[in-house]
Amino acid sequence: MPGHLGDVAGLRVGHFSDARRPTGCTVVLCEQGAVAGVDVRGAAPGTRETDLLRPENTVQQVHAVLLSGGSAFGLDAAGGVMRWLRERGHGLKVGAACVPIVPAAVLFDLGLGDPSICPDAAAGYAACEAAGADAVMGSVGAGSGATLGKLFGAQHAMKGGIGTASLCLDGITVAALVAVNALGDVIDPSTGQVLAGTRGADGHPVGALQDLLAGRKPASLLAAANTTIGVVATDAQLDKAQACKLAQMSHDGLARSINPVHTPSDGDVMFALATGGAGRTAELGWLGALAAEVTAQAVLHAVRCATGLPGIPALSELR
Repeated sequence: MPGHLGDVAGLRVGHFSDARRPTGCTVVLCEQGAVAGVDVRGAAPGTRETDLLRPENTVQQVHAVLLSGGSAFGLDAAGGVMRWLRERGHGLKVGAACVPIVPAAVLFDLGLGDPSICPDAAAGYAACEAAGADAVMGSVGAGSGATLGKLFGAQHAMKGGIGTASLCLDGITVAALVAVNALGDVIDPSTGQVLAGTRGADGHPVGALQDLLAGRKPASLLAAANTTIGVVATDAQLDKAQACKLAQMSHDGLARSINPVHTPSDGDVMFALATGGAGRTAELGWLGALAAEVTAQAVLHAVRCATGLPGIPALSELR
């Protein structure tokens, strides 16, 4: 499936990848504002400003969404995104003040390299500086230290990453950007094939669910040590309640492409953005169906474009 999040007019994506260890952050800029929603399904989330996105709450638009590595420390990167936006006059006007609204979610990558090195405000600012409408995927930004297939221990894992995809139907564009750092395996929904995940004795993915059914015992799991986070977006006109429903339906795409998903050790979060650029509404049922589809395809693109680390191979290295 061709396309990327930047196919939704008004959105730009920027990555910062730290050269010192595999970590980084990714920003989705919507400087002129976009209606936003969120749905949190994982049991170990690390988030910022998600309560603000509840439909009954006051603020109606956001100006960026941040996805970051570094676990809870990575939430600091949102401060740099806010500074970048404020310097350019973007944000919620409150009297003489300008307050950019930047929801964020993080994933855990502290097991790779020096865990004291995490995305900070400077990293968030750098991601904004790098933002454009292109489609850089793989082991970059928030996907730099992403891994997957850890149900039986990190020593059996494979490399994850960040991926994106889009669709256009009846003049409405729907797109997704997903950073895949899952406990579970990534599965191609069209074939049922395990593309990347828990590796067996031959170094190739074997399928964690099949091993569980065969009686293999999972490893002792670290709480919050995984997490898949992402953004689904459209140029249709939506209100906050509809945006939250779109985020909710996008999780079906995670469920199709990651198994198991939404576990106690994952903090899975999907944001939704609606720019309204198409100038009209769309039926939410089929819009959500497209959101699930592009989310699943973004997950597949993330692992297909990933680059391996020592002892953690990527899918491209196993062929």
